[in-house]
Amino acid sequence: MKRILISEFKAKCIELLKGVQATRQPLVVTLRGKPVAKVVPFEDAGETGVKLGSRIGHAVFKGDIVRFDFSDEWEMNR
Repeated sequence: MKRILISEFKAKCIELLKGVQATRQPLVVTLRGKPVAKVVPFEDAGETGVKLGSRIGHAVFKGDIVRFDFSDEWEMNR
């Protein structure tokens, strides 16, 4: 976890916040060597946390997923 002096944080606040957002790594702000704040990336409650492509190889397909007969599922065919 990266540590930064409060004076440097004040001078480069926007740049540092964008860095936390981009790298998803928290940042500790210190005053005279003691931690006073921790800046963490915002996580939206609607986000699942699963990134595109991270589940490759986790699914098992049984049968043909392209051509499937749903005719018995339709009410008009009964």
